[in-house]
Amino acid sequence: RRRLRLDPPSKLYFPYEPGKQVRSAVRIKNVSKSHVAFKFQTTAPKSCFMRPPGGILAPGETIIATAVFKFVEHPENNEKPLDQKCKVKFKIVSLKVKGPVEYVPELFDEQKDQVAVEQILRVIFLDAERPSAQLDRLKRQLAEAEAALEARKKPPEDTSPPIVGEGLVIDEWKERRERYLARQQVEEVDSV
Repeated sequence: RRRLRLDPPSKLYFPYEPGKQVRSAVRIKNVSKSHVAFKFQTTAPKSCFMRPPGGILAPGETIIATAVFKFVEHPENNEKPLDQKCKVKFKIVSLKVKGPVEYVPELFDEQKDQVAVEQILRVIFLDAERPSAQLDRLKRQLAEAEAALEARKKPPEDTSPPIVGEGLVIDEWKERRERYLARQQVEEVDSV
């Protein structure tokens, strides 16, 4: 039984833009009842990578991972991108973990017998010039991934109760001190 549900389920779509760095995205949801660690592996580690490369998802939690192709090769013999058979694949593996633990890649080495291959994702290049449902969906997922990344970068909002009249105590203390000193001076003058 699968622990994770992927969207898209078996392919990673990239816009075909020769000479550029291109990105793809995949939504990962933990569909099991326990915390699950996941990790990506690729057949081409020098030319592409995932962000995040791995992590831990709580039951029902969803994350959007972004795949990056560092540089898309120019086509040979002017062939169309869709004619190109891309041999690059990504594999996502999972491991059930007890509770919310910190993610470290070594988790998978320590419990090799518990690791399950979730899915092998084939890389598919889409013609960036030709509109398609997959390209639109990819753009939406990349925008969501970007928004989620920005949200994680922002400092958490302060949810403590607001402090009303901060500094009032000090001001009040100063006033009392000044009144006291004024009284002292008046008393000294009277006693002389």
